Amino acid sequence: MKWIKYMAVVFSLLYILASCEDKDYPKGVEEYAHHYYLVFYPNTNDTVRVQRSQAGLLKLPVQFYSSFTRNYDAVAYYIADTARISNRAVRGTDFEITDRNGTALQPDGDGRFSLTFSKAVQAKDTIYVKLLNAAAPGSRRVTIHILGNTTEQYTVDTFANGHLRPLVIN
Repeated sequence: MKWIKYMAVVFSLLYILASCEDKDYPKGVEEYAHHYYLVFYPNTNDTVRVQRSQAGLLKLPVQFYSSFTRNYDAVAYYIADTARISNRAVRGTDFEITDRNGTALQPDGDGRFSLTFSKAVQAKDTIYVKLLNAAAPGSRRVTIHILGNTTEQYTVDTFANGHLRPLVIN
């Protein structure tokens, strides 16, 4: 008798699963077809503590999220932000934003640095910070802040978590 009840339950479940409609749902919404995201990897806003005497470049990996290949390059921006910080690190004295070879990058007129993602293809990249071993006593702080970018063709956005990387230079 138990066997018949179990088999009835199994056949009922199989009938329910088999009767489910197989739909072909679209893979995206058109208004978000040209919307991308850039965040620090891993996707946290954790503070990074470094020694001012560190000789090698500080590497801050970022992840560009995209599911497409486009006929344009997607550009995102970031800044070295010291607003609302009392013991501010000074670019050119405490640190420099550099390329992978350690050559200092110059910000645009708004103080922004850029990252370009060729053909808007999903990729990982790196923001490089060179510490300058400044003699000033105490720790200095700066936050690397991903800003994103909106153009007529696309939007590069950020997540609520993972768009800030506070640095403490000891």
